[in-house]
Amino acid sequence: MVLFVLTFLFTAPDLLAQVGIGADVVSRYVWRGTDFGNAPAVQPYMEVTSGDFTIGAWGSYELSANTGGTEADLYISYSIDDFSIGITDYYFPSVFAPGNYFDFEDSHTYELNLGYGIDDFSISANYYFAGNANDDLYFEATYAVSNVELFAGIGNESYSTTGDFEFVNFGLTTSKDIKISDEFSLPVFSSFILNPDSERIFLLFGFSL
Repeated sequence: MVLFVLTFLFTAPDLLAQVGIGADVVSRYVWRGTDFGNAPAVQPYMEVTSGDFTIGAWGSYELSANTGGTEADLYISYSIDDFSIGITDYYFPSVFAPGNYFDFEDSHTYELNLGYGIDDFSISANYYFAGNANDDLYFEATYAVSNVELFAGIGNESYSTTGDFEFVNFGLTTSKDIKISDEFSLPVFSSFILNPDSERIFLLFGFSL
């Protein structure tokens, strides 16, 4: 957490020019081939960018009485040329007892994120290294063609049914802008996701604000 605070202080002078906020509304929250809820969800975010540094917060909140997919994350990243490195702090309020956010050892999962992208192709490696973690690893490759993004991911431990590396996330996402008026268009997207390991498929729809 000290790292998040130091980065925030570093970027503070540029807050007004570098703040981004928004939200996605999705028909279902599926992440890395895993279903996190059976209801629509609102997923807000806010972030601050200064030079090559970005710090932000992201959440997911189901529009139902079921709070199984509730999530509140913090992240920090640094980019140089085509490479990026970052840390994500995952927190699931519904999983742990209320009022224990500051139990950073047992109530949070910390992930190291490495990425490389060139033109329309990108790869990422992600490792749970601390907190409530089991040394989980997840690797993903994506390729964008026009308004379609293809993706494939493999993971072990909590990502797979066996604990070994399995293919867990295949699919595509397509997007378009729907014109509402001369001044406003609504970005919409749809994803088809296949998890070969759990033998499940998902078809999702969402829009961005």
